[in-house]
Amino acid sequence: MTPLPTPASPGQSALTNGSGAAAILAAGIGAFALSILAIAADKLPSVTAALVFFKPTGPLSGVTTLAILLWFITWGVLEARWRKRTVALGLTCGIAFTLLALSFLLTFPPIADLF
Repeated sequence: MTPLPTPASPGQSALTNGSGAAAILAAGIGAFALSILAIAADKLPSVTAALVFFKPTGPLSGVTTLAILLWFITWGVLEARWRKRTVALGLTCGIAFTLLALSFLLTFPPIADLF
């Protein structure tokens, strides 16, 4: 086993966690977007009609497509901004897991029916 790197010395680059944090936070945002879009497509007729990208699947095609696009865009933007940085991973994971928990709750039918 090799030891963990020490803080960067003049000839060494620093170990960063920005790329991983970007992936984790983008996943939480994508999951939350999926739940919000699913509720909107279920409850608002205008959104339902706008999200039909493929008729046999109905609005589900638009919901999943937009959620995946938002996930990829968010991941790309955060990756570009955080690539060479060290971010507060605990806070980032906390936000991501909170968004994931909210998305699970919002897709649970008794809770989704409250909207």
